[in-house]
Amino acid sequence: MAQLTFHGAAETVTGSKYLLEVDSTRVMIDCGLFQGHKSLRLRNWDNLPLPASSIDRVLLTHAHLDHVGYLPRLVAQGYHHPVYCSAATRKLAEIILLDSAKNQKRDAAYFNRKGISKHKPALPLYDTHDARRAIRQLKAVPTDEWFCVHEPVWARMIDVGHLLGSCMIEIEIRNQDPPLRILFSGDVGRYDAPLYHDPSPPPPCDYLICESTYGNRLHPEGDLLDALQSEVNAAIERGGGILMASFAVGRSQQLIYLLQVLMHAGRIPKIPVYLDSPMSVAATEVFERFHLDHDLAEGDLGGEDIWDAGHIHMVKTTRESQKVNQVKGPAVIISSSGMMTGGRILFHLKRRLPDPKNTVFLGGYMVPGTRGRALKDGKSTIRIHGADIPVKAHIATIPGLSGHADQRQLLHWLEGMPPPRQVFLTHGEVDSAEALAQLLEQRGFRTTIPKLGETIPLGT
Repeated sequence: MAQLTFHGAAETVTGSKYLLEVDSTRVMIDCGLFQGHKSLRLRNWDNLPLPASSIDRVLLTHAHLDHVGYLPRLVAQGYHHPVYCSAATRKLAEIILLDSAKNQKRDAAYFNRKGISKHKPALPLYDTHDARRAIRQLKAVPTDEWFCVHEPVWARMIDVGHLLGSCMIEIEIRNQDPPLRILFSGDVGRYDAPLYHDPSPPPPCDYLICESTYGNRLHPEGDLLDALQSEVNAAIERGGGILMASFAVGRSQQLIYLLQVLMHAGRIPKIPVYLDSPMSVAATEVFERFHLDHDLAEGDLGGEDIWDAGHIHMVKTTRESQKVNQVKGPAVIISSSGMMTGGRILFHLKRRLPDPKNTVFLGGYMVPGTRGRALKDGKSTIRIHGADIPVKAHIATIPGLSGHADQRQLLHWLEGMPPPRQVFLTHGEVDSAEALAQLLEQRGFRTTIPKLGETIPLGT
C-alpha cells in the first residue's frame, strides 16, 4: 500500500512537506517552513502528527527556506537519518539554515526585549546547534542517477531550473511490476531565466505533485536585458547611486551576471558594483564553485570571471558596508533583504531615498505590509529605525526576474507529458491552483487540490 500526506504547501505557497508511505517505509519530500501570515507561521511550532524518528529518509528539491527551513526542528524532534539533495543544494542549504537560526534567535531576543510574546521567555524555533545538526545529515547525490532511498523507494534528481541545484524528484516504488512512478515538481523554473538552465521535461508518471505558484498569472512581456539597460542608463544620467533590493540567494547572483553582460557589451558603462550582504557573498561563492551548472545564454563575457571582475566588490564586514554607504556618483549597491524588511539595505535606504538623483530598484513581488510594497505603492515616506524617511529617489522595477514558471510556462512544461492518473496541485494559493486545474482538466489531466493534512491512497 502507498499513500501520500500533505503536511505543507497545500492551498498555500509555503511549508512544503509531503510524506510518502509505502508499507512500513516513510519518506518525506521537502521539509520547509511556513512563511507569511501569522496563522501560517504558528504552524512551525507544531510537531508533525507522527514521530520524527519514524521517518526513514528526507529528500529535498532545493534550498529555499520554504523547502528546507523546518529541517533543524525535525532533527531536534528525533529525525536522525540522511537528507538527500543535489550537491549545490547541500551547500546553499547550509548557508540558509544557519542564517535562519540566527534570525530565529534575533526575533526571540526582540520579543523578549519588547515584552510582546505570550511566552516567558520567547524562544527561537531552533538555534545554531540545531541547524548544524541538520546540516551534518545533508547528503549530496548526483543528478540524473537513480539511487535507493529506502527499499522499495528509489529516486533520481532532475534539473528543474528554479535555482542553482534545484531539482524535480522522480520516484519509483519498485515492489511491484511495473513500478509505481511519482513525480514531485519542486518549484519549476522559468524558460530563458538568467544563469539557470531551462527546466528539464517531466518524465511520464502515475502521479504528479505540481507547484501552482503562478497558476493564474503571466509574467510581464519584454526583454529583461533591454529593460535593465534602460533603467540603469537613466539612473546614471540622474547622477546618483543605484540601490538594488535583492534576495540573497539566487536573485543577487542573477543581477551581477546581467549587469556584467550589459557592461561587457558596452550597453551600460562599467561602474562599480557592490554586493553588500554576507549571506549573498557566501551564496555567490557557492555559485562560483558550481560554475559548470550555469547557463550563460544571455551574453558572452569574453572569458571574464562573472564574480571576480575588478569592478565587482564583495562586501562582508559592517565596516566595509559603512564605507559603501558613503560612495558617491554612479555605482550599484545590491543589498538584502529583497522586500526591505531588515538587513543592511535599511541603512542604504536611509541615505539614498531622500535624494532625487538616486535610484532604488525593486526586484520582484512585494508582500503587502513590507517597505518594498510601500515604495511600490508610491508612499511619500517609509519608516526606518523609528524615523520617517522621505521618498524622493526614483523608484524603478526590474520585471521578469521571478524564479517561478508562470501559467503559460507551466502548461508548456507539461505539454509533452502523457496525462498521469492524478495531478495534485500544491505550492499555490487556492485561486492560483484552481485556475491551473481548470486549464489542465481541459487538456485531459485529472486534478486535485489537496487540503493541509489530507492523506490520499496511491495505486488503488
